[in-house]
Amino acid sequence: MTRTRRIGRLNRKKRIRRKISGTPERPRLAVFRSEKHIYAQLVDDTPLGGSRTLQFASSLDRGAREIGVNGATVEGAAAVGKILAEKAKTLAITRVVFDRGGHLYHGRIKALAEGAREAGFEF
Repeated sequence: MTRTRRIGRLNRKKRIRRKISGTPERPRLAVFRSEKHIYAQLVDDTPLGGSRTLQFASSLDRGAREIGVNGATVEGAAAVGKILAEKAKTLAITRVVFDRGGHLYHGRIKALAEGAREAGFEF
C-alpha cells in the first residue's frame, strides 16, 4: 500500500473513532484486514474498562482453520463474522457498533458484517 493511501485510511479511522465508541452492553465491532487475513474483535471503550477486548475472531483461529477459512476471500470473511457472533452469544451480546477501521464498506468488510448479522448481531 502506498504511503498516501495508508495515511488516508488512518485519517478515516481516526475520524470514525471520534464518533463511535463501545460500551459493555453494545461493544464496538472493530475490523482489521491484511492481505491474507481478516481480524474482528468486540471492544468495550468505557474509560474504566480501558478499551478492553471482550471477544475476538480471525481467519487464524483454530476453529476457522478447522473449517478451512481463507481470510483473503469474501467467503472467509463472512465465516469469521459468523464465528465472532457465535462466540459473543456466550457473553449475551447481540447489539454492536460497527467500526470498519477506515476501510470502504465493500468486499471483505461488507461480507464480515453480513456474516455477523446472519449469525445474530444487530447493527
